[in-house]
Amino acid sequence: MTASGEWRQRAVADETAAFVALLDGADLSAPVPGCPGWTLLDLVRHTGGVQRWFCVLLRQGVQEPPRTRDVELRLPERLDAYPAWLAAGGEEAARTFGGIDPDAPMWVWGADPHARFWVRRMLYETLVHRTDAEAALGLPSVIDPATAADGVDEFLVNLPFATPFAPGVARLRGAGEVIRFRATDTGHDWYVQLRADGFGLIAAGAHKRVHQGVHQGAHQGVHQGAHKAAHEGAHASIRAPAADLLLLLYGRLDRAADAFAVAGDQRLLTHWFDSSAF
Repeated sequence: MTASGEWRQRAVADETAAFVALLDGADLSAPVPGCPGWTLLDLVRHTGGVQRWFCVLLRQGVQEPPRTRDVELRLPERLDAYPAWLAAGGEEAARTFGGIDPDAPMWVWGADPHARFWVRRMLYETLVHRTDAEAALGLPSVIDPATAADGVDEFLVNLPFATPFAPGVARLRGAGEVIRFRATDTGHDWYVQLRADGFGLIAAGAHKRVHQGVHQGAHQGVHQGAHKAAHEGAHASIRAPAADLLLLLYGRLDRAADAFAVAGDQRLLTHWFDSSAF
């Protein structure tokens, strides 16, 4: 792995270990607030299953969309064996990562058509579900800010490609409106522009080209709170620590919570969150 990829490999191992530790003596029938209708057992099976499937894709270096997601899961017969089963999935991931070239071209559903896509995707699949398990058990979640910022970036970069399993994303269209996400603890900014043909991140500094139009709209009173957003170079903005932004984007937190400073066009933000469920 490259240096940048190695930290994500270690983070997958760390997140899996943290998830496994939560299961010691836990009630696997506990409901998971972030995944309505799931129990903690469902969450464990899903996370371990996804890790194993990603490992199959990486080992095979697939070049086209797989026709099936079936993979040998070897599910335990006893509930008390699930922590070891989940840990074994993390160990399989570590072995798989050690045998791949992260720069190798391969099929992905997202923006980066290389093996490293799946390592990064596995990290945030595991991390978010670790926090889901903590919520199910009534425990607080802590996420490293730099890791959370990378997760926000991973989410926003890949979201435009997610329509096959998140059909609402196809509704994210607009007339050039820009939403700013600001991580207050790491200093990272992401500007997403909605266009008639789709949406996506715009390069740093590009948001300034829409500033004049937003500022004019503010003086015309077009949107409640638009004046404040105009000074941030966007039609709407959300500011929060990176970890809170990450969980907000994944639908685990509500933007009305105290963690978030929200400004600008609320209808635009409602459109975003109603359509971007992952």
